[in-house]
Amino acid sequence: MEIIEKTIIGKRTQQECEDGITVNDRFVAVIDGSTSKTAARIDSSMSNGRFCMETIKAFIDNMPAKTSMEEFCKGITNTIYKIYAEYGYDINRLRAMPTERATASAVIYSRHHRQVWLVGDCHCMVNGTYYDNPKPYEESIAARRSAFIKNELDKCKDAYDLQKSIDGLRVKDTGRIHILPELIAACSHQNKNYAVIDGFDMPVNLIKVINVPPQKTEIILASDGYPFIKSTLKQSNEALMKLINTDPLLIDKYQATKGVMKGYNSFDDRSYVRFRD
Repeated sequence: MEIIEKTIIGKRTQQECEDGITVNDRFVAVIDGSTSKTAARIDSSMSNGRFCMETIKAFIDNMPAKTSMEEFCKGITNTIYKIYAEYGYDINRLRAMPTERATASAVIYSRHHRQVWLVGDCHCMVNGTYYDNPKPYEESIAARRSAFIKNELDKCKDAYDLQKSIDGLRVKDTGRIHILPELIAACSHQNKNYAVIDGFDMPVNLIKVINVPPQKTEIILASDGYPFIKSTLKQSNEALMKLINTDPLLIDKYQATKGVMKGYNSFDDRSYVRFRD
C-alpha cells in the first residue's frame, strides 16, 4: 500500500480537531467526530466528537486484517457502549438523548476485503469515481439556514451594511441558531434512518460498501470538511478556499448548516488521504 498524500487540518486548532486518520498495513480510515450539540462531555479534556474519533482510531489500529464491515460495526459499538458504562452514564438517558452520545462518521478501506465502508457522511473516490453517503434531512436543514440568512442580508441598505452584516454573522451565526432545534431533532434518527458510530446498534443496511477492483487502484478517503474531493490534495484545498473566499457563510451554491466563523480557517475540520493499493 502506497500512501501518496494525507492531511488533517482543524477548523480552528489542531488540539480541538475532531477529525483523524489512521493507516496501517490492513486498513486506512478517515474518522470524523461529530460536532457536539450539548455541553456534557464524557472526558473533560476533549469534546465528545474528538473522544469518539480517538476511540475509533485505537479500535481500527487493533483490528485483525480479516475483520468484516459487520464485525467492525458490532465491535466498535460494544467498545463505546462499555465506555458509557465505565464513565457512569445512564444508558436509558443516552438512548433517549442521542445528542449526549459520543458520535462519529468514518470511511474505512479494508485491504483484505478490498472494500471501502462509508459509515455516516464521509466520502471517497475509487479510480476517479465519486461516492458519498449524506445524512438525510441535512440538505433541507441547510437550505432553511441559507434562506433565513439571505432574508436577513436582503434588508441591508448598501454594500457597507452588507459587509458589516456578513462579518456579524461570522461572529454570531443566527442562521445556525435558527436551525439548531431541527439539527437536534434530526439526531433522534441516528442509527434508525442513517448509520453513525455512537455506541448503539447500527443498521448495517445503511452503510454503503464499495468494492475495489483487484488490480492496483487509487483511492481517496475524506471527511465532509472537504466538500469537493479532487484528484489531488492541492486541488481539493484550492476548491475549498475558492468556496470560502466567495461564500464564507456557505449559503449560496454550497449550502451548509454552518459557515466559517471569525478566526477559523474553514467551516469544519478536514481530513484527506490518497493512496494506491
